[in-house]
Amino acid sequence: MFGYVTINRGELKVRELETYESYYCGLCKSLQENYGLKGRVTLSYDVTFLVLVLTSLYEPKEEKSESRCPVHPIKKIPILQNEISRYGADMNLLLTYYHFEDDWKDEKSLKGIAGIHFYKKQAKKICKKYPRQSRVICKRLRELAVYEQKGETDIDLVAGTFGHLMEELFVLKQDRWESYLRKFGFFLGKFIYIMDAYDDLEKDLKNGSYNPLKPFYHSRTKEEYENSVREMLVMMMAETGNAFEHLPCVEESQIIKNIIYSGVWSNYNKIQKEKQEKEKNSGVGRALYLKLRQ
Repeated sequence: MFGYVTINRGELKVRELETYESYYCGLCKSLQENYGLKGRVTLSYDVTFLVLVLTSLYEPKEEKSESRCPVHPIKKIPILQNEISRYGADMNLLLTYYHFEDDWKDEKSLKGIAGIHFYKKQAKKICKKYPRQSRVICKRLRELAVYEQKGETDIDLVAGTFGHLMEELFVLKQDRWESYLRKFGFFLGKFIYIMDAYDDLEKDLKNGSYNPLKPFYHSRTKEEYENSVREMLVMMMAETGNAFEHLPCVEESQIIKNIIYSGVWSNYNKIQKEKQEKEKNSGVGRALYLKLRQ
């Protein structure tokens, strides 16, 4: 996962922040309990959000506890776990396994083959437990690999493929809320993919790596490119928010709204700030160079 689905810390109340961190730590503990340290290192904000949304929707029985960990060795921290925390832990590890599998297929990297052997046994068990999710994750990641090999430039098509992967994760139960959860996960997934491509564009232009936003960048002025990407991102999150409003989420709804309407933009704003700093420094450097030549 990419880590773009996180909170806007400054906009949350103290209690809300503590609750969010309790879910995050609950996912971490579930990973530790089920898969040991190899599970804990796969912890992600994106799957924490998955746990938060599904918990708010289905309201499973919660298990409250306190614990110390390597990150918080002195003071015990509050932890919230439930059956969805364990589902999230399974999905977290399964995504990590398929990520390493793709690394090996695409780049024949030592990291990829090491990851496959490291997580293969656990991944097989999860596939048997959740065959629908496993089948879709595998299928969609293969499609993404094909698009990358072909150099596919249709950003809507490629991002949509990752959107279909994400929507499957949000469908814990095929019940009356399935259609809204699918829409929610689909557009959130598209946002994540486009955001990641936007974040990586400069690096991919330098090293020649695949990035479906390259045609956008080359066929538009800088301002047009930036506006086009922002419009796409805004549209994805507008659809995500619209789907969420149809779900009867009451508990922790303020935290979820914080993430949907504010938190997901944290990285975008960070990228914008970094670009402005580079342009400013580049301008100063250029002015100094011209002055020295006079």
